[in-house]
Parts: sequence; C-alpha cells; structure tokens
Amino acid sequence: MAGQLYLGLAMWANADWRGSLYPPHGGQQEWLGEYARVFSAVEGNTTFYSGAPKAETVAGWARQAPAEFRFCFKLPASLTHEARLVGIEAELDAFLERLSPLHDRLGPLMVQLPRDFGAQELPQLDQLLSRWPKGISCAVEVRHSEFFHKGSAEVALNRLLISHGVDRVMLDVRPLFSTPAGSDPRLLKAQGEKPKRPLHVLSTGDRPLVRFIGHVDEDVNTIYFAAWVERLCLWIKQGKSPFLFVHTADNRRAPQLARRLHDEVARRLGQASIGVFSGEAQATLF
Repeated sequence: MAGQLYLGLAMWANADWRGSLYPPHGGQQEWLGEYARVFSAVEGNTTFYSGAPKAETVAGWARQAPAEFRFCFKLPASLTHEARLVGIEAELDAFLERLSPLHDRLGPLMVQLPRDFGAQELPQLDQLLSRWPKGISCAVEVRHSEFFHKGSAEVALNRLLISHGVDRVMLDVRPLFSTPAGSDPRLLKAQGEKPKRPLHVLSTGDRPLVRFIGHVDEDVNTIYFAAWVERLCLWIKQGKSPFLFVHTADNRRAPQLARRLHDEVARRLGQASIGVFSGEAQATLF
C-alpha cells in the first residue's frame, strides 16, 4: 500500500499570510482551522521555546484540527538543551500528557538536539527512545558536525535510530546557503540562525521528515528541490509517509513555495493532488 505525503509549514500563526493563506481581516483564533483546510501538517516550534501549552490551548487546537491533520511538536529546549535528556522522565511524561487530546493527530514529535550534543551522549538518546511511547512517532534532529562525516559517530547514530524505528530529521539548508547573503536582511538573519550542515538523505523509520529551508530566489529552490521529488515519490511508493516542512528565509512566501513543491510531486505521481491543496480552499488562497 502506498504511503502519503504530509505537507506543512513551520507554523500556522503568521500575520504576513493575511490576504493569501488567510482572509485579510479576522482574528488569529481562526487561523489553525484555515491553515488545516490547505495543509496536512505543521511544525510545532512554540513548544521548543515555551514548553507545554496550556490545557485550554490544546483543547482549542483539538477542536479546530481535522482528524487527518498532524502536529509535529518539538520537545521543549528545557529537556533537550538544558537537561540534555538526563533525568527528564517526569517532565517528558507531563509534556506528552498535556498533548493527550491530540494524540490521534500527532505526527513525529521532534527531538532537536544541541549543536554540541555528540556521540558520547548517544546513551542518553538511547535511554529516551527506549521508553518512548509506542503509539507516538518520533524524529531526531542532530546538529553536531561529527554526525555528518559518515564516520563511526554517524554510523552509531543511524544504527540507534533504526533499532528504535525512529526517523532522522533531514535539514536541507542548501538553498539557503547557495549564495552569499549580501545585504539582504532576510538571508542574513536566516543564515545566522540555521546550522550549515551537509545533507544526508536516508530514512531510518517509516515517516521520513524533511525540513526544506528555501532561498528568496524561487529558481534556486526549484533546482535544489528536483531530487526531492524523486525521493518523496519513492518513499510514498514504498509505503512510507514522508513529512515535508517548507521554510523560506522570512517565511513570508512559504505557503506559495509549498504549493509549487506539492504540485511538482503530484505531477511526478500522476495525480492532481496528494492529500493537500485539494478543494475550494486552495483555489481562493493562491
């Protein structure tokens, strides 16, 4: 059985999308519902910075998000960066319990590790994944340079993830760093925030997760996304369900870029739509 593509952006609350993704007027309380009419998934970056959302907030999200929608929240930085996965059992359980109204709509929860989290700390990651709830997917994003040299550290990481059926997040920053930032404030900011790491394409689980960081030049994005079209289609045909999250330097044009990338994959599969951008909503938004 073929899998499906889950497509989304880094967030749903962005005032820059008024007049395109969202109506020009209206309150933010309607944005998630509008977003979910077009996209099938979203990154949950706010939990990385702010921790577990309030119970009433989660309940509101549960009311707005349809059954087929997927939230991919990040573990709070207090667990990954401050505690470095040590002694976090109670806090992790509390975080997952807070999200319980959404458990049927959770995609892979992302464990984004610090840039200096290296091979010597893999036992902490192993311990975390060993007690990870079976009903909730997980994806791990590493940023230490030693995990990108195809040496013993990377081999150990990939074997660990495969043994737990956990996917390794693929952060594709090639478009973003393809040109010098020059005086463009959008590129300057984005290049300063994102780690410049090589792209290693592999699926260690059943839900490959790609974070595509686009350039302000649309032609650059087209060049770098071409190979992803083939890879995403291959995974889908293999029965895997990849998650593709589209970013741009300031995310202002991220919805439009996502639409272009979706259409390329759909054409390659010979389909009009692959679960997103279908129906009347997308026709009026773009």
